[in-house]
Amino acid sequence: MPNQDDRSDGVNIVRVGRVPFTVSNLGRATDTVLAAASAREGLPVRLANAYCVALASSDEKYCSVFNSHGITFPDGTPVVWFMRRRISAARTVRGPALFERVIDRGRERQIRHFFLGTQDATLEALVAELGRRYPGMECAGTFAPGFNAIDNESLVEFAEKIRDSEADIVWVALGTPKQDFVSSWLAPEVGSPCVGVGAAFDFVAGRVGEAPVWLRETGFEWLYRLLSEPRRLWRRYLIGNSKFLYCAIFQSSSSSQVSHFGSGERR
Repeated sequence: MPNQDDRSDGVNIVRVGRVPFTVSNLGRATDTVLAAASAREGLPVRLANAYCVALASSDEKYCSVFNSHGITFPDGTPVVWFMRRRISAARTVRGPALFERVIDRGRERQIRHFFLGTQDATLEALVAELGRRYPGMECAGTFAPGFNAIDNESLVEFAEKIRDSEADIVWVALGTPKQDFVSSWLAPEVGSPCVGVGAAFDFVAGRVGEAPVWLRETGFEWLYRLLSEPRRLWRRYLIGNSKFLYCAIFQSSSSSQVSHFGSGERR
């Protein structure tokens, strides 16, 4: 099927596997998140990559997260490759880039940020580095829940801390798929957008090195991360990538590829 351009009167949603992705770019995604933060809208925002697509293909609960309230941007070149088969306007919205862009531009609107995830030492380094890069950035609060399983009691605790902080936006770095479940539950509870940003905290805090820009653009950033953390990530990338290709080719072709929604990007 030939490529189709993004419509100016609505939002295009392209399914890759069983995951519906919003066609966007970094600038438009930044505007969407900032608008939700300014309006204190309880919007879950997901940055999904090939691993997410592969996981959603066999995990019904995780798949239902992507097909519920919220918005999903493609955080990965391989996902965008398949999206562009349908709509040429599709662009990657990389989580760490969106994170820093919203932090930067949020200063104009005095947006207050809450950081949830990782460890106390990482959060301290994160806030210090963000303050250095973006003077005037407002930190409403931080919380490191550790690496244990998250239950209902934990979620209630998160919500209480966030509401008490009066944050306009919540950044969630709990890893995939945990952060997507948590963001989907938290956003309507706290009345603010909750954005799952994966390793963005570790990157900015200097705990984990980022792949060079040129490598990110080739679609092989996953290889850099695999070589950096082989014991933790080998299964995700070596098995997950093969599963992603199967899902993107066969599951996508069996469902409606492109949907059009009303004005604005949120759904």
